[in-house]
Amino acid sequence: MGATLAGVWLFADRAASPSPVDIAIDNGLIAAIEPSRAAASKRLLAMPALANAHDHARALSPTSFGSAGKPLETWLLRLAAMPAVDPYLAALAAFGRAARGGAASVMAHYTRAQGPMSIVEEAREVARAAADVGVRVTFALFMRDRNPLVYGPAEPVLAGMPAEARRIVEAQFLGPVPSPSEQVARVEAIAAAVESPTFTVQFGPNGPQWCSDELLGAIAENSARTGRRVHMHLLETIYQRRFADAAYPQGVVAYLREIGLLSERLTLAHCVHARPAELDLIAQSGAVIATNPSSNLHLRSGIAPIGEAIERGCRVALGVDGSALDEDDDILREMRLGHFLHGGWGFESRIERAPWLEGIVANGRFANGAPGTGALAVGQPADILVLDLDALDRDAILPVAPVDLVFARATSAHVAQLIVAGREVVRGGRLTNIDLDAVQADLRENYRRNMPSREPFLAAWDCLEAGVAHFYRGRLGCC
Repeated sequence: MGATLAGVWLFADRAASPSPVDIAIDNGLIAAIEPSRAAASKRLLAMPALANAHDHARALSPTSFGSAGKPLETWLLRLAAMPAVDPYLAALAAFGRAARGGAASVMAHYTRAQGPMSIVEEAREVARAAADVGVRVTFALFMRDRNPLVYGPAEPVLAGMPAEARRIVEAQFLGPVPSPSEQVARVEAIAAAVESPTFTVQFGPNGPQWCSDELLGAIAENSARTGRRVHMHLLETIYQRRFADAAYPQGVVAYLREIGLLSERLTLAHCVHARPAELDLIAQSGAVIATNPSSNLHLRSGIAPIGEAIERGCRVALGVDGSALDEDDDILREMRLGHFLHGGWGFESRIERAPWLEGIVANGRFANGAPGTGALAVGQPADILVLDLDALDRDAILPVAPVDLVFARATSAHVAQLIVAGREVVRGGRLTNIDLDAVQADLRENYRRNMPSREPFLAAWDCLEAGVAHFYRGRLGCC
């Protein structure tokens, strides 16, 4: 079924007053782009819809559950303060916020199952939410089999805890885990149950510090055999860097290459503490780095060497990671922050703004397994973000190039439309099929009602946090 996006300006690098065009859409693709015959009542700017290449589909911000200001290593443990909720409702909220922010493609690295249903059934609910919102989603199930509490033996942390607190922590974090073969089979079972043209499945190893060599090897082998992509964290924090240096003296990236995991099928989230030689190996492999500027700041992880990575030939995508600057999943602001941090200093430019946008869209779609490059061109998927250019150009004093306005001030508040696969998902800043405010209100009520179930964990928290902090301050204590 055809449709036309009439009288819009196309995002361009420097043109201050481009001529409006009509974008014809047919069967989910851009069928034609022609000079407009329409007299538009307002100025609208069409640009490639963004790709969120690293996220976790969290229902609400963990800050509301006491996680603010914590480094990743205790922030992750604090997520246990969040009670289980309906996985469909949780995914609906996460994907709804992503769409409202301008993302057509979203990586859901699913690190925390809600239960009590099977993980295959839960994945079905996540896929149903993605379809109801209307975005493309890639689902990467968490895979891990070591170091559930700290990057090393848990006993040094547990030994200093009162008996009741220790019992609670052990029950929460130290349960049995499936074997590597069982974990691989579980991913394939999910894929068989839920994959579609707009919902795909990847292997999701959490990271080397959480995955045994046997598990990483099994993932590498199955990825090579089936072509299934892999999505994992790498070198996010200084403590992960120390662990990697001790556990992999040949270099953790070199190790990933040795076992066949480092390839163009691999996405590496963060890479905050990657070294130049490691960036070279990543570039040579064709793997994608998914950078997450706000999350790295929120979680005290650091600023990733993304400008250097791009100069060395790395493919770089952008993720929100559930921790955008204002915790609102605003990927437009995240796009701007990423360029502010990595575009270059003074008169020396590492990457210009339009190529930055083009790269994070194309590489993000590639990492997520979404079709096409995201460019607004005939034959490409009709994934189009439309901004209210009148609102963006709020002062309207001189003709200003749209690229200047977008990279200076664009946020989700300027989103007029989001079209995904030719289907209108957002109109006038609101989802077309979902009442996001009502969904989030329901979630808040569910969380408030279920919080008493987390009281034992919260009672044990102070001594757990102190023990974990002591572990990492004491030369990591793991190797």
